[in-house]
Amino acid sequence: MTWRPKEKICSRRRSDALINGEGESSGRRPGDTSLGKMSSIKQVINDAVEKGKEVYEKVRQPNPIRLRDLIRQIRSAKTAAEERAVVNRECAYIRLTFREEDSVWRCRNVAKLLYIHMLGYPAHFGQMECLKLIASPRFTDKRIGYLGAMLLLDERQDVHLLITNSLKNDLNSSTQFVQGLALCTLGAIASPEMSRDLAGEVEKLLKSSNAYIRKKAAVCALRIILKVPELMEMFLPATRSLLSEKNHGVLITGVTLITEMCRQSPDMLSHFKKIVPNLVRILKNLIMAGYSPEHDVQGVSDPFLQVKILKLLRILGCGDSEASETMNDILAQVATNTESSKNVGNAILYETVLSIMDIKSESGLRVLAINILGRFLLNADKNIRYVALNTLLRVVHADNSAVQRHRTTIVECLKDADISIRRRAMELCFALINGNNIRTMMKELLAFLEKAEPEFKASCSSKCVLAAEKYSPNVKWHIDTLLKVVQAAGNHVPEDVVSSSIQLISEARSEQPYAVGELWRLLSVAQMEFQPLIQVATWCIGEFGDILLSGQSDVTVVESELIAVYQQILWSSQCSITTKEYALTSLMKLSARLNHEIGSIQQVVSAFGSHLNIELQQRGIEYSQLFTKHSHMRGPLLERMPPFEGTKAGREEGKAALTNGIDSSPDNQALLNDLTTLNNNTNDSYESNALLDLLGGMEPGDGDKVQPTNTVTTGVTPIVPAAPSSNADILDLLGGLDTGPTMPSAISNVNITVAPNQLPSNGNASFLLDGLLNNSTSVTSPVTSLQNFNNISSPVSQQSSIPGINAYDKNGMKLDMTFEVQESLTTINMQATNNTGSQVTDFLFQAAVPKSLQLQMLNPSSTTLAPSGTLSQVIKVNNPNKVALRMRIKLSWTANGSQIQDQGEISNFPPALWQ
Repeated sequence: MTWRPKEKICSRRRSDALINGEGESSGRRPGDTSLGKMSSIKQVINDAVEKGKEVYEKVRQPNPIRLRDLIRQIRSAKTAAEERAVVNRECAYIRLTFREEDSVWRCRNVAKLLYIHMLGYPAHFGQMECLKLIASPRFTDKRIGYLGAMLLLDERQDVHLLITNSLKNDLNSSTQFVQGLALCTLGAIASPEMSRDLAGEVEKLLKSSNAYIRKKAAVCALRIILKVPELMEMFLPATRSLLSEKNHGVLITGVTLITEMCRQSPDMLSHFKKIVPNLVRILKNLIMAGYSPEHDVQGVSDPFLQVKILKLLRILGCGDSEASETMNDILAQVATNTESSKNVGNAILYETVLSIMDIKSESGLRVLAINILGRFLLNADKNIRYVALNTLLRVVHADNSAVQRHRTTIVECLKDADISIRRRAMELCFALINGNNIRTMMKELLAFLEKAEPEFKASCSSKCVLAAEKYSPNVKWHIDTLLKVVQAAGNHVPEDVVSSSIQLISEARSEQPYAVGELWRLLSVAQMEFQPLIQVATWCIGEFGDILLSGQSDVTVVESELIAVYQQILWSSQCSITTKEYALTSLMKLSARLNHEIGSIQQVVSAFGSHLNIELQQRGIEYSQLFTKHSHMRGPLLERMPPFEGTKAGREEGKAALTNGIDSSPDNQALLNDLTTLNNNTNDSYESNALLDLLGGMEPGDGDKVQPTNTVTTGVTPIVPAAPSSNADILDLLGGLDTGPTMPSAISNVNITVAPNQLPSNGNASFLLDGLLNNSTSVTSPVTSLQNFNNISSPVSQQSSIPGINAYDKNGMKLDMTFEVQESLTTINMQATNNTGSQVTDFLFQAAVPKSLQLQMLNPSSTTLAPSGTLSQVIKVNNPNKVALRMRIKLSWTANGSQIQDQGEISNFPPALWQ
């Protein structure tokens, strides 16, 4: 029990009584106070209490959680839904404080919002709060505000323009850290408008005496010249002085700025070539400098600055002999003195190699650079090996002999566990193949092809075929290689490999017995799921089955055994429809070569007359009729096809032949520009078009187009029919042999040779048409098939003294044209002269005339020109309307290992050609 004075107790009781509106409990004298006064006092006190409660409620509200607490809550979330709940709850609270204009915790809330934005949640509603923080005088608020502006704003939004004035004020601030914030933000989000408005302030800061400000101003200037290149000259005086700095940060930013200026402007490039000695001196000081703890990274002095300087030297020395000679010594020192045991040194060596290969360096220095890449291939780091292979692939054409020294190491990379390394090694191996190492390299690549992933097989097999075609030592080795490719690639063999294999065997008459024997061995044990191998084997056995059965090959085959294998293929569910089309047509071909199993073949073929597949059903019905009603036609129809005229020289000539028939109307200009692509892809489209023209007749608009007269890569002899033939007649000819239709005269003078890659879809038409044409009485050459075009002229040539013109004289190639006129037909004799001083290969001349004219181009005399050599080509133009002659031309050729292309228009033809 505590003792309290009596006076204090009495006083407390009085106070309680007053608050409650009562009089004194004892000793109160009447008349000392009134009830009204007591009630007013009570009201005042109650109002004060209510206001106090409101203030208390506001004051006792919890402060927003700190950023670290929010991070802890998000990281402790066990599920994505729980994390979203935490983020949504916090975003709702931040929105509430933004609406209430709570400036006390704005900085903290924006910081949390930036973290939420970095997690991928929407945070755009905080953009205006960032602008308010930027306008704040407190540095901590500015720092968060500028950080938010860099993350939440970009130049595509108009909101970022509102901070231009704040940036300008802060760039002129007396505090270097405020200036640094403004420079960093401007360098991150500057738009062209902001760059123009603030370029003057940045240029002033670039001349500042403070190194901290200068390096940030240089980075900001880099952004400005990227957005507004015409402001480049404003920074030129200040940029030159940056290379004299001792501060490495300023040097790095200065070199980066100069590098970008040289990339964007040829004038700047020529201007900064004078600083090459300064850059060489800086780089030499870095190499020779002792240990500097401020700039040392794993024992290398400032590798970041060294890499930047090497990149700039590469740009300055490209194509400049004098500048390259100045930097040759320092590049050799960097290549020999840099330690390669650390990743930092490898980065410098990699940039050094790129610089050596890009400038006009000495041959010994190039060998040194390639040897560095060879050492990279032995590194345990996969990234370094990949970089080395990628770089070697870029420089292999510059110095093939130096790269050949590392061929063994490159081949070993084909066995690497990393798929990207194997891909680059495969591409590099194909680039290294030549006539001397073709056998060794092809052996390694075939071993790689057998074990490679499916995604590699298609490209690898195509490149193997191209390499074998280019460098094969003999035909037998070539055939063996193609068969191994088809066998190793399985079902991933592209169609061009199948076509190339068939074409090679059809051309190699002396090796056909060997090839057919090998194919029979493979076919007799082949797995039914390997379709390309079966397609090649059945096609060749169907064509050359008499060689196989007569014992000319080194294997002995019985007819019944041969039919059994074909039956297995035709009734197998694993074989595709295309493969069965090959096999069925091949079996039909064998019916003209066998002696005893004709009945078995007829039974198999007739069974396909009710096949569910329409194509196989049609072939079964047509072929069955050749055993019954039209048996007398079976022998001639199924004779051996002539060899394909698809050799390498023929393909080169074929490219030049696919350029005519394209008019220069606006609708066809895009087609004219893509003629090169058309030539490259002609293997499928042109053959189909030739057959479709024959089967479907000429369309009304096709009269303006003149087909080439030579045999192209596809093996199809293009024609111009004498008269359009109807679809019905041709279809009756193919599908209704029982009606015995007469052969249309439009086909009587046509010579067709169908390429092997036409067999899957058009094999029946190919063989039937081939047989019909062999039975025709007037089979003419391709030139004869163009007789209708030539008939438009009079029989007598009207030789005139029309002056010749020089059509083209540029890039070392000269084209001269002379003319002969025969009524409406103009014959242009073009002569190309090689003035390049080196061998020219793959010469291709393409032309197009207006739609009112008709163009025919004959084969050039050659596609190769020796120095000062010439070639000739005949061009015929039919001009029935006597309009002014114009011609668009496109030329391409290869000289000194580089391809040259050019195009233009010839409009200076003599008026006598059409008057």
